[in-house]
Amino acid sequence: MEAVLNSPRTDSAPASPVNSIPLRPRLPEWLKVQLPTSSAFTRTRTLLEDLKLHTVCESAKCPNHWECWSKGTATFMIAGDRCTRACGFCAVDTSKPLPLETDEPQRVAEATRRLGLKHVVITAVARDDLADGGAAHFQQTIEAVRALNPGIVIEVLVPDFLEREWAIDLVLTAKPHIYNHNLETVRRLTPSVRHRATYDRSLSVLAKAKERSGGRLHTKSGIMLGLGETRDEVLTAMRDLRAVQCDLLTLGQYLQPTLKHLPVVEFVKPAVFAELKERAEELGFIHVSSGPLVRSSYHADEFSPAGV
Repeated sequence: MEAVLNSPRTDSAPASPVNSIPLRPRLPEWLKVQLPTSSAFTRTRTLLEDLKLHTVCESAKCPNHWECWSKGTATFMIAGDRCTRACGFCAVDTSKPLPLETDEPQRVAEATRRLGLKHVVITAVARDDLADGGAAHFQQTIEAVRALNPGIVIEVLVPDFLEREWAIDLVLTAKPHIYNHNLETVRRLTPSVRHRATYDRSLSVLAKAKERSGGRLHTKSGIMLGLGETRDEVLTAMRDLRAVQCDLLTLGQYLQPTLKHLPVVEFVKPAVFAELKERAEELGFIHVSSGPLVRSSYHADEFSPAGV
């Protein structure tokens, strides 16, 4: 991994010779996935439809949702499917959100029960329209899931709540086991990649969650590669995360969800992800998932907090 992970930089996708419509580059072999043949995929999809639940798997066009649903798991996305932010990498719809559904926490809990999950990941759209950014809805969902599924490991992937400490506290009072907030990219690229979010605010949110929980919970973050970052910038970002006592890290390949989103600058090779995993472990992360198809919640159950 060298400058821009040392591949030639392409700031735009190749153009079609027929009509000059930009085309996304062809995926390398290591990023191609097979569609499911298991009946479990259909059962998972039917359950989610029956309970009228949103998942980040679908809304964010995750390349792993075929695999995860075939294994009977999904990442629940609460507070609707309309986000108040317009990040350059994210496929989730940006529009005026609908009111919160008061029975959604119970529906998420029921889904985790029916799926028999031992580890659940709950995320949400950014709800800057709400005074608490949706923090109370997270709290209620965590409590509902735990009430129906005692002993389940609960991981939340939260927005920054505009760094409001009282909003962070609302989530922490429900005692999730893992508090995940993604850094997403390196400092230099943050303004072009993330709408309204800032690099330092994200670090501060992770620091506050660790501190205000008394150090009892694990904090987690993720970085996308392939947006034009350099190796040194990635290493700096990992050091910055360790400086705020972030415990868990995911590193994955950015994939352009539509032609309206940021282009892929580089497809990072699996060997680079392996090398970065080693460096992250040397820095003190206690669990690192690093690979082209890794996402924040991909195989999240591979890490289980002690005593749960």
